[in-house]
Amino acid sequence: MSKFRRFTAPFIASAVLAASAAAQAQDTKVAIGISGWTGFAPLTLAKEAGIFKANGLDVTIQKIPQKDRHLAIASGDIQCAATTVETWIVWNANGVATTQLFKMDQGMGSDGIVARNTISKVVDLKGKTVAASAPGTNPHFTLAWILKKNGLTLKDVNLVTLEPAPAANAFVAGTGSLDAAVTYEPYLSLVRDKPEAGKLIADSLEYPMVFDTFGCTPKFIKENPKAVKGLVESYFQALDMIAKDKTKAFTIMGADVKQTAEQFEKSQSKLKWADREANKKFFGGEIQAFNKEAAALLLEIGVIKAAPANMDTLFDTTFLN
Repeated sequence: MSKFRRFTAPFIASAVLAASAAAQAQDTKVAIGISGWTGFAPLTLAKEAGIFKANGLDVTIQKIPQKDRHLAIASGDIQCAATTVETWIVWNANGVATTQLFKMDQGMGSDGIVARNTISKVVDLKGKTVAASAPGTNPHFTLAWILKKNGLTLKDVNLVTLEPAPAANAFVAGTGSLDAAVTYEPYLSLVRDKPEAGKLIADSLEYPMVFDTFGCTPKFIKENPKAVKGLVESYFQALDMIAKDKTKAFTIMGADVKQTAEQFEKSQSKLKWADREANKKFFGGEIQAFNKEAAALLLEIGVIKAAPANMDTLFDTTFLN
């Protein structure tokens, strides 16, 4: 080997390692809080399939109950989260500043109230024991919303606090003397698969009010605009992957919630992920109308004491372009 090669080979190897290390160092770290809800699965896909990484992001996904997700944001443990639209109203109204960046999905029968077979309609829930998550969560809001549409209030039922998975499991097992429960996919399928336990009496297809969005703290957005754009693009690229290779995508997303690809495909059939056009339509008028009605109900049930002064500041569509 010539003297030139002896010296250049190690130099080139070192340069490659240094460049690789530099590239890794440039990846922006971001922690995201979600739940096991089927609609959030494209985020898991983006992580497991390397989509986030390809967009310069070092993402950690944490499963945090909705009732606690704002605490993780406030403490700085996570910078971003996925949750329902009315929840951002609650968080901001209670001093946890957050900004929505894009719509992820809409429930199309993937969320609802299951009841014993002796109960045929929502008005029959009066005086019955119903399980739902804590105030400030979507299942609690869903129950209040659907009851109001049927002339009832939360005061008309005996409310038991249970998260969606335990609620579905308790309902199917017949424990806790539950007459009904509010839950969502993939847990709703537990009831669908056991009709002897009960039936669905109201869902998000009949009552369109479950819209999920992704957002981050204003501080993170301001300090990391390139990373925020990467988060947005990663979501849409995950949707592209689902369209191109459903089997692989469903396998990855299903594994995260202990479902086979076939089971996951069935769960996701009851929701609709939002592409770019759906996002433009949603932020172009739909969210404004929903926020107005949602804030009024949140005030009525005492979850918030005052609505944010300008709810249009709760979202930023800049990064969708």
